[in-house]
Amino acid sequence: MVKVNLPDGSSKEFSRRMRAMDVAADIGSGLAKATLAAVVDGKIVGADTFLPEEGEVQLRLLTKRDPEALDVMRHSCAHIMARAVMRLFDGVELAFGPTVENGFYYDFSLEHAISEADFSKIEAEMAKIIKENEPFERVVQPRDEAVRLCADLNQKLKVQHIQEGLAEEETVSFYRQGEFVDLCRGPHVPAPQAISAFKLMSVAGAYWKGDAAQKQLQRLYGTAWFSKQDLDSYLQRLEEAKRRDHRVLGKQLELFMIDPDVGSGLVLWLPKGAVVRRELENFIYGELIKNGYQPVYTPVIGRVNLYQISGHYPYYADSQFPPVEMADGDRYLLRPMNCPHHITIYKSKPRSYRELPLRLAEFGTVHRFEQSGELNGMTRVRGFTQDDAHIFCTEEQVADEFRGCLEMTKHVLSTVGLNDYRVRLSFRDPASDKYVGEPAVWDRAEAALRDVCENMDLPDLEIEIGEAAFYGPKADFVVADCIGREWQLGTVQLDYNLPSAERFGLEYIGADNQPHRPVMIHRAPFGSFERFIGMLIEHFAGAFPLWLAPEQVRVLVVSQKFEDYGRQVESQLREAGLRASGDYRPEKIGAKIRDAQLEMIPYMLVVGGREAETGTAAVRDRRQGDLGSMPVAEVISRFREEIAAKRLPAAAAEN
Repeated sequence: MVKVNLPDGSSKEFSRRMRAMDVAADIGSGLAKATLAAVVDGKIVGADTFLPEEGEVQLRLLTKRDPEALDVMRHSCAHIMARAVMRLFDGVELAFGPTVENGFYYDFSLEHAISEADFSKIEAEMAKIIKENEPFERVVQPRDEAVRLCADLNQKLKVQHIQEGLAEEETVSFYRQGEFVDLCRGPHVPAPQAISAFKLMSVAGAYWKGDAAQKQLQRLYGTAWFSKQDLDSYLQRLEEAKRRDHRVLGKQLELFMIDPDVGSGLVLWLPKGAVVRRELENFIYGELIKNGYQPVYTPVIGRVNLYQISGHYPYYADSQFPPVEMADGDRYLLRPMNCPHHITIYKSKPRSYRELPLRLAEFGTVHRFEQSGELNGMTRVRGFTQDDAHIFCTEEQVADEFRGCLEMTKHVLSTVGLNDYRVRLSFRDPASDKYVGEPAVWDRAEAALRDVCENMDLPDLEIEIGEAAFYGPKADFVVADCIGREWQLGTVQLDYNLPSAERFGLEYIGADNQPHRPVMIHRAPFGSFERFIGMLIEHFAGAFPLWLAPEQVRVLVVSQKFEDYGRQVESQLREAGLRASGDYRPEKIGAKIRDAQLEMIPYMLVVGGREAETGTAAVRDRRQGDLGSMPVAEVISRFREEIAAKRLPAAAAEN
């Protein structure tokens, strides 16, 4: 007898062996038809999975309404795509076909070079397979029999994977659909009729098991949705994302560049991009001073020994630039983190409890050796600058300090209109050996972090086990931009380990005149200027709010006869602290307006004879168009007030 507990609190008991789909049928024929997969005791499985014959089980049936079902359906669509490729081309060897965000891919080895010209016939064959609606059937075989089956199918990559990757498994599973048989652990939807809309997206190169020393493969990407409407919406979002691509806009608007002579993943800030960065630096610097932080500057290199003590070397050796060995044998490392330098400042003299909390802040540049395939404009680079700070405090001060860091991050995000975010708490996995420090210390740190976050007004708080930094738990802000894409930006990390006796042995003299161990908090509201500004470029589609815009206002003369007055207005704007320029070319005013629009200038001041006589300017908003004529002094006052308030354009504020 098995007792099946359902999400609504009800339960059912069965004396016969039941599959998840059988339970659905027992509840109702409509649910049985709609069920695509199931969650059994927290694990996603196929609807054809048998439940335990005895005991008690938690069961949730998945339909198109459940996000988990979408991933299962996409994995099934990957199999259908692989089946279609095998029908169309000879000598196809299958590798792997997992799901990815918003879709799936499958890696193939075959002589034919798949191109976009093949997409339509592959999609047509997929549609034919879906129409045939043959079920997905799970088959479990002993490992040796599985090897023989794959060998008979001439699937050499699968044979290798079973012999090497699955060497410890006694049995392995296949999924069969018609003539198509594939080594796969599943789960899959019962039949392909669940796939309502799909599209092939791109083809790229890949390596067997991601190893460049292994066989080169072709990777075919696709996407699938439960409705044509969902697919169309996704494709529209992709087009919008393409329009907002910071790599394209960065070049068009002359914000930044990356040059192979300098090095991949190393950003060169052009004058206009440097303005955006400087304004953000000034903004966060002001917040730091208001909140009692003390600015410091530290070198971008340090002795390897420093990072050995901290644990960054060799823990992250694969993602660091190799050490530089000096003539005397001493070794230096481009710093991957700023914290060891700030710790050294803390240790530079004896500390008293009266000095705590000590808040040290720096716009610190660090370097990581990211793999070439992972680099992406400014959002994934090898050299970046963090708005970094480290707080050294007593354990009694942890809650208030951590809360203050979270509040600052919330304020920073709201100032640039990023109000759609969730906070992710990352804790250690007790079964992993990658974390340093005693379990009791970790438990104390995680409990303190959880307590602070649960008592704040934080949206969509979630906990992820196994995602903590190696030295402590953290809270990450995962921010959605105006088209719904998520970016991991600000972070606050609690650290009992780096101050420990096993690491840097930090101390302060308490009120009892005895030495005590401080707690350390790492925080960076932006994360890095490169990533944050890359994200902002896409969020604003290059049209920054007035306070961030590289060029805030441009004077446009209707005729060269009024150049003197135009330059006078431009001079007034500059004297008022505005970033202004003038367009005095012998072009028609419409062309000048169009050029300013394309360059994302927030405001244009159009001047001609009437404006010269009255000391006014016709104000034009890049978004709202003509705002009418105003005295220049009034225009300046309005602009300065908008900048001081860091006001967002209406369209951005809504997002």
